[in-house]
Amino acid sequence: MGLLQSEIIMAFQIVTGGAGFIGSHICERLLNEGSDVLLIDDFSTGKEDNIEDFRRNPRLRVEKISILDAEALPDLFRGAECVFHQAAIPSVQKSLERPRQSNEVNISGTLNVLLAAKSAGIKRLVYAASSSVYGDTETLPKTEDFTPQPLSPYALQKYVGELYGKMFFDLFGVATTALRYFNVFGPPQDPRSEYAAVIPRFVTAMLQGNRPTIYGDGEQSRDFTYVENIVEANLKAARSPNAAGAVMNIGLGDRISLNQVVRTLNGMLGSSIQPVYETARSGDVRHSQASIDRAEKLIGFRPRIDFQEGLKRTVAWYRERLPLYSS
Repeated sequence: MGLLQSEIIMAFQIVTGGAGFIGSHICERLLNEGSDVLLIDDFSTGKEDNIEDFRRNPRLRVEKISILDAEALPDLFRGAECVFHQAAIPSVQKSLERPRQSNEVNISGTLNVLLAAKSAGIKRLVYAASSSVYGDTETLPKTEDFTPQPLSPYALQKYVGELYGKMFFDLFGVATTALRYFNVFGPPQDPRSEYAAVIPRFVTAMLQGNRPTIYGDGEQSRDFTYVENIVEANLKAARSPNAAGAVMNIGLGDRISLNQVVRTLNGMLGSSIQPVYETARSGDVRHSQASIDRAEKLIGFRPRIDFQEGLKRTVAWYRERLPLYSS
């Protein structure tokens, strides 16, 4: 017997952590493409400001709930087509200071999401993994067949999430895909937090004529990746049949040192601000650069926005809102 009209469930997309930095960008892109979106976030780190531009979209539904609420998730997931699992405590430093809390959200929360996806028969789950799983390997660029060597609880937790995802694919047929993000930047990252990422801290400091702080000698390098490239990779992974069960790096395939970032910003701003150097922090890797060959082969991913263009857009965004971030 077919479903009654009142029981018909239209397919929609779920974004956990949808009020966060990356999650909010994914939600907005999905809505702009005409998808119905369920945004799940407990707003412990996600912000209402991040979703203000599309909060009133009739295709958006917001559920203020934690991924630790294992009982609530299965019903929320019923009828969904894809889950973009972005919810996490995404901070190496927080994981060092509060490893138990970080572990609970990043591992137990991810297990809850996978169990809910299995129960609801979700077709695809895209997991926000991290390049931090590689640790401080000397060989560059980093490829997915490197043996993970996590240097922090956060890196270990994200790797466990990958393993859980692959296990659910192998044992239960949940088509999971793990995307190892490399140093994502762009608006609306909050530079005011003590755990803030490098780019927003540097940009807002230098826009105000202040010296940015570098932990270490500044020659450490990163594959800085503008957020719209990350969004594009998520959508391609969700729609590609080749992505099921796979782990892929998502970055630019290039690297730039923190000293170079400062020099580039000085060039954009017409300034000559010198950084302040402080002691290097534990858990930080020296160099990071992605090989994106697998992502190109499996899902056709190529970054559309290079570092210079991404930084230019980021500077413009913060310049318009500088009073909000003034010292």
